[in-house]
Amino acid sequence: MITPTLIQLFDQGLDKLAAEINQYPDDASLWTLQEGISNTGGNLCLHLTGSLQHFLGAVLNDSGYVRNRDAEFSLKNITRKKLLDEVEAARIAVKDTLEQLSKKQLEKEYPIQVYGEPMTTQFFMFQLINHFHYHLGQINYHRRLLGKATAPAEGAENGEGEKVELVAKVERTRPERVAK
Repeated sequence: MITPTLIQLFDQGLDKLAAEINQYPDDASLWTLQEGISNTGGNLCLHLTGSLQHFLGAVLNDSGYVRNRDAEFSLKNITRKKLLDEVEAARIAVKDTLEQLSKKQLEKEYPIQVYGEPMTTQFFMFQLINHFHYHLGQINYHRRLLGKATAPAEGAENGEGEKVELVAKVERTRPERVAK
């Protein structure tokens, strides 16, 4: 069944979201708006966690979560700890919901039309994963745009401040062409 894969994909995304939030140098930088960027990392985190708690927890599992989408983009100065608490709440909503869905439920039409057309619950789960990673990339870009990343990309430095090549050099050989 596809459920363990969905749980794993959402879980990996939530791990990456928490890592991004933790890499901001301070709480204030989560809410710094740069020219040409319409959303802060903090607002995108609220949007992602709100989406998961709504579309999985509330819609599919009657969790009682009440989404305020406008607040996801208008709230400011929420602490990093509170954002990380929301990440964990989303993780619980995802796991609790997906673990109880049957194959038949995944194959049924999702209870509400999200993009103006019907789709199966399973298809919508993959749409949510795509949506999640799109915004996760925006958070990563926002954090790096601020120029204050606290953790370099893995392998970028060797601990001595020396730059290390991130791409391994691979020698490729071509098979000799045989004339026809």
